[in-house]
Amino acid sequence: MFVFQENLNSVIVCEEEKPIQEVLSLLILLAERVINAAQEAESYKSGNLAIARLVTELSKLLRPLARLTATSATLYDRPIRRVCLDLAKALDRASTFARRCRHERTNFLHQVLSINTAADYKKASALLDSSLGDLRWLLSIYNRDCYDHGTMPPLACTDPILAYVWPAIAALHMGQGEGAQQLADFANNERTKNVIVEEIGIPPLLKMLSEGRNADAQSAAATALCYLGDDQYRMKVIRDEHGVEAVVAAMAKGPPMRVQLVLVDLVLKMLEMDVASVQEEFGAENVTRLLVALLGVDVDLDEFLELNYPKTSRSSSSSSHLSADISTSGEMKMKVSGECSRSEKEREREREAEPPEVKSRLKISCAVALWKLARRSLLNSRNITETKALLVLAKIIKKEHGELKENCLKVVMELAAVAESHADLKRSAFKLTSTPAKVVLDQLLKVMDEEKRPQLVVPAVKAVGCLASMFLAKERHVVRSLVAQLSHWDHDVAAEAARALSKFVCGQNYNRKEHSEAIIEFDGVPKLMILLRKNVRGCFHLDELVLLCNLAVNGHNTRPLEEVSVLSVLESAAKHVVSERPDLRELFAKAIHQLVIYQVGVHPHLHSSEV
Repeated sequence: MFVFQENLNSVIVCEEEKPIQEVLSLLILLAERVINAAQEAESYKSGNLAIARLVTELSKLLRPLARLTATSATLYDRPIRRVCLDLAKALDRASTFARRCRHERTNFLHQVLSINTAADYKKASALLDSSLGDLRWLLSIYNRDCYDHGTMPPLACTDPILAYVWPAIAALHMGQGEGAQQLADFANNERTKNVIVEEIGIPPLLKMLSEGRNADAQSAAATALCYLGDDQYRMKVIRDEHGVEAVVAAMAKGPPMRVQLVLVDLVLKMLEMDVASVQEEFGAENVTRLLVALLGVDVDLDEFLELNYPKTSRSSSSSSHLSADISTSGEMKMKVSGECSRSEKEREREREAEPPEVKSRLKISCAVALWKLARRSLLNSRNITETKALLVLAKIIKKEHGELKENCLKVVMELAAVAESHADLKRSAFKLTSTPAKVVLDQLLKVMDEEKRPQLVVPAVKAVGCLASMFLAKERHVVRSLVAQLSHWDHDVAAEAARALSKFVCGQNYNRKEHSEAIIEFDGVPKLMILLRKNVRGCFHLDELVLLCNLAVNGHNTRPLEEVSVLSVLESAAKHVVSERPDLRELFAKAIHQLVIYQVGVHPHLHSSEV
């Protein structure tokens, strides 16, 4: 009996550590011993016979379960372990009851003790009944043909969420897409989401995402992961389980657009919750290549064929080369003939059948993902610009409107911002003699000249400002467009224009003197002074003041600055600015000194000490 109890304790305490087949084998052995003990009991024989019958039924169910675990290497065993744990406790209670009934009780004390024995019997019987129900339900979830979704096991009384989550995860392990849809339906509150993670539901979802062949199942898996990924901890679990690789693998297979839309939304969710590490992981997997391909679906780039590409030879058949980077399959293969494979034709038909709103939403999501991936990331920015992305972006900015156009402008803005800090990327991607850079710049200037909406103009102005060092002195039309924005009705646009112009005339810009003369010639100074007088939301006009300083230092003709009293403005602002930004002390001193020199009747030393 000591060995018997020791074996039960072994199941209860160590069942999480043991192989599931060993756990089941031990339970079958213990069940046989409980049956024997109950049959040998000399008192309360009716109760013991009932116990023996229940345990016999349990034993009959344990054996097919053991065979199931032996024949399936990928069987999801967490529900089996939980049911086995409860079963071990039930067998422990039954064995205790059988042990108390080993000898016949005839005296009065034994009659009194029989009352406790009856209570023990009811408790043991109830536990065995529950385990019997749990085992029947357990076998049914591994046999989906006979699984009744409306039947709940006894364990649902204590933890009903498990009764919903376990069958769904088990179905996923068996390659059945309905499990993904069930998890997507269940993941509607924090408790359920946490249970799905605790019960190891994320790995099979990712496997269904990357390896599944059913579009609906892939879509459901991506949706479930989106719901689960709204928490930092859960998103970390998704990432640690190679979630980035799974998402990219699923996208690369070229599923229908409606599935791609959910996958791109999952990319956005992952970036939103864990930008730093996930952003670079996506870069390592080059997901931007796939996003550019999706963004460029149905984008006609033929008009760019007439433009000259430096140091490249192009033939009349180069259309296929130009469109190679926007292959809908995402594989970026060059088409060497006019014929498409069967799979490509099928995808073409699927695209044509998709509702227009799906195509539109997919393109918008791809654009959002691209600018979030590009933001402050040299790796992703380089990956994007190494495709035909700039041509695609330019064409979309030219032809589209609204949200898609806005987000494509943001992509260019982020690429330019990264290029501003990385000379190699700036030279390779935004060299103004290259067609992609030229067509993008043309669209940026067109937006600045024709659009009035701040959400479109601001990213265009920012992008041009970031590329200030690329423009030659003769590019006066660029300066003219920026100066015009100083009079924009929206203060954010005007302030951004001042910030951009400051980069044209700063000390690091080789053509700063020529750009300064152009700004003055295009009446930039009066517009700056008007902007300075506007006190919008209590902001301090540092960019405007810095721009005025640089104009004073670089410009040969200071009369326009004198006519609007720039000197007095800089003198009154100098002390405050320098106290906040000591690095600007020298710039303000030079500007004031320059203006004082050319101001009639004022000696330089009277002002130079004020800064």
